[in-house]
Formats: sequence, structure tokens, C-alpha cells
Amino acid sequence: MGGTCGANGGGVHRVLVGKPEGMRPLGRSRRRWEDNIKMDLQEVGGGCGDWMELAQDRNKWRALVSTVMNLRVPKRRGIS
Repeated sequence: MGGTCGANGGGVHRVLVGKPEGMRPLGRSRRRWEDNIKMDLQEVGGGCGDWMELAQDRNKWRALVSTVMNLRVPKRRGIS
């Protein structure tokens, strides 16, 4: 996210870490994408550290995503 979080990529930064304007609906607050990332990191034992720094290294990020996906998606039996 090096170049995208700078002055030229303000829209991308706002989407990732910004807060929406307006009224919130009643009830439990919605889980944000960032909250899901943090929960996944804690679940696979990588709760320490900043997820944005982890995402800077494509290979480490891809390994994390692969690990989390293997936890979430049940393996199908009978398919090679």
C-alpha cells in the first residue's frame, strides 16, 4: 500500500481506515473488514503486529490468506 496511501491515493486510504458519515442503524454494530482481518490473525496465532505491515510482504500475506482459507473452507471428499 506504499503508493496508494499517499496523497495521490486518498480515496483508497479512506476506504480502508475511514469512518462512514451518517446515522448508524440500530442493533449490533457491523463487523468491518479490518475487524475480520484482526480476528483471523488472532485465530491463526499471528495476533501480534500490524496487519497493514504484514500485507506489504506479498508472500507472507498470501501465506496468511491461504492458512485462513484452509481453516474456513471444508475439504471435499472424493475429489482428487
